[in-house]
Amino acid sequence: MRSPKKFDYKDNAAWRMFRIMGEFTEGFEFISKLEKSVTIFGSARFDEKNKWYKEATKLARLLSEKGHHIVTGGGPGIMEAANRGAWGGTPGDSVGLNIQLPKEQRTNPYVERSMGFHYFFTRKVCMTFAANAFVYFPGGFGTLDELFEIVTLMQTKKIERAPVVLVGKDFWVPLLKLMDEKLAKEYKTLEKKDLDLIAIFNNAEDAFKYIHKELRKKRK
Repeated sequence: MRSPKKFDYKDNAAWRMFRIMGEFTEGFEFISKLEKSVTIFGSARFDEKNKWYKEATKLARLLSEKGHHIVTGGGPGIMEAANRGAWGGTPGDSVGLNIQLPKEQRTNPYVERSMGFHYFFTRKVCMTFAANAFVYFPGGFGTLDELFEIVTLMQTKKIERAPVVLVGKDFWVPLLKLMDEKLAKEYKTLEKKDLDLIAIFNNAEDAFKYIHKELRKKRK
């Protein structure tokens, strides 16, 4: 007689749903305590010799010195650079929302407060849930995905408008030109005003001045 199949809770849809709900609940509680925060995105492949790694460190330092908490994915590259800038005695905390992987430790050494996520999508929501501004350095598919999701949510008024800053003109201007010439003008799949959601700068100082000015206007 064949023995009954052992029930595996990890294969159960209800179990996964409860885990997702729990991760959202814990994540929202964690991130909602950060009253002033800026989320910074960018490639995980840049090392400390890279120009944009240095600029990310500088920008995070400037923001953190004004009391803004710096939130990243907690990993290497631009994430490490941003956490590094906020680390070590500034008023703003260095926060990392890392992803749990079976054979890899992703949390960089400059994270002061962290939370680990099992699901990429719950982590992604929490990285944007309470941010006052969003900064994007050059990156790959993940960085572009995060950028387009945020501007889509703002375009459709699903979230409140906030500063969306791209740093690195050589990298970002061709993409914005494509969207202007093809999407807005030729195919008319965008309105010209949608591109006004995005501001582009070439260095940390100019990006900081813009973010600081925009956030001061919102607080008035």
